[in-house]
Amino acid sequence: MTKFENIKIEKKANVYFEGKVTSRTILFEDGTKKTLGVMQPGEYEFSTSFKEEMDITAGHLEYKLQGEDWKTIDGQGVFYVPANETFQVKANSVVDYCCSYISE
Repeated sequence: MTKFENIKIEKKANVYFEGKVTSRTILFEDGTKKTLGVMQPGEYEFSTSFKEEMDITAGHLEYKLQGEDWKTIDGQGVFYVPANETFQVKANSVVDYCCSYISE
């Protein structure tokens, strides 16, 4: 999906890692939430509260889920992170992403 309709956007940015990762929260009429963000090149570790779908829409990213090997997305791709876990990423270029929070 390249376009969202009937949404609300929170004006305040989510800023992480001294501004190297930023996102904006978008809220849907059904109560679901996503963030649209950008990662500058670097290595980062994130924690989850909910299951997350990480939809990489542009860039070169390596990611590592707990107990797994490093995997690569070059351009576009999707990966899922279980709730209540940490995961690592290496952004090898500017990375554009959409994160969906999934209630189970």
